[in-house]
Amino acid sequence: MSWDNPQWLWLLLLLIPIIAYHVWKIWTQKTPSLTFSDTSGLQNLSGNWRSYGVWISPILQWIAFALVVIAIARPQYENTTVEQNAEGIDIVLTLDISTSMKAEDLKPNRLEAAKDVAEDFINQRISDRIGLVLFARKSFTTVPPTLDYDLLKRLLGDVEMGVVEDGTAIGMGIATAVNRLKKSEAKSKIIILLTDGQNNSGEIDPVTAADLALSYDIKVYTIGAGTRGTAPYPVNDPIFGNRYQNVEVNIDEEMLKKIANMTGGAYFRATDTEKLEEIYSKIDKLEKSEIEEIIYTDYQDLYPRFLLPGILLLILAMVSEQFLFRKAVE
Repeated sequence: MSWDNPQWLWLLLLLIPIIAYHVWKIWTQKTPSLTFSDTSGLQNLSGNWRSYGVWISPILQWIAFALVVIAIARPQYENTTVEQNAEGIDIVLTLDISTSMKAEDLKPNRLEAAKDVAEDFINQRISDRIGLVLFARKSFTTVPPTLDYDLLKRLLGDVEMGVVEDGTAIGMGIATAVNRLKKSEAKSKIIILLTDGQNNSGEIDPVTAADLALSYDIKVYTIGAGTRGTAPYPVNDPIFGNRYQNVEVNIDEEMLKKIANMTGGAYFRATDTEKLEEIYSKIDKLEKSEIEEIIYTDYQDLYPRFLLPGILLLILAMVSEQFLFRKAVE
């Protein structure tokens, strides 16, 4: 609820002197004409209830005054409708699920960190269709571009390593994502590819796949996930049990930069989880949908709900004072 003339509400402060005046007037008029040593025997006389009516008229006047002031301030019910027109972006998250993603330079490991940050990225989008492509030695679509973010996040959470033969087919991952976007009519089409290694399998070379993306006007943002140097990798040793060994991090940054530059995207290196979060935040800002908002506001006056009761109470106060409780006042 809003007010069209809120300045009139200051008049409610006048109730303080008005109430004080009525109380003083009634109190001074209660001086007794006769003095009795004991009035307990008079309490049950018929008509005594009328003596309390001296307060009815003032109370009704106070309420009526407050209601009329509120009516003058013009309370209104504000109904706002927002119409949004958005030209969405079609996005395919392309994620490496090779076993090297078990390395724990990103916490808790590369794959889980990538899943968590990707989910946060999805939560920031409003009207964009987002899909999910996974790759190791082979690539496949888990979710085609969709607005059903709940389904997407649920299937993203179920992603694990070992569902396909191990390897890193970056070119196939890009090609599968392109296949999902090539018929899209969205104003912008992008692929966000995250990998921690070098292309070592697949029928399509990454640069050839990038050229294919370029032909369909698809931008590719590439992310190399992994620290520089070596990273702790969990190993299940049949003799010593679970232990860690440091493995060398080999990311083909030159190839990832070339893919990004060819398609108008950008390359990023995520050496830890915090850096990965920053990268997705940057991509989120670079690829924002333009949302046009049209706001319609409808106002409904509510003052009759206060004015009419206020007038009725004022009339009732006058009637009670002049007819019902006149003797009590006199």
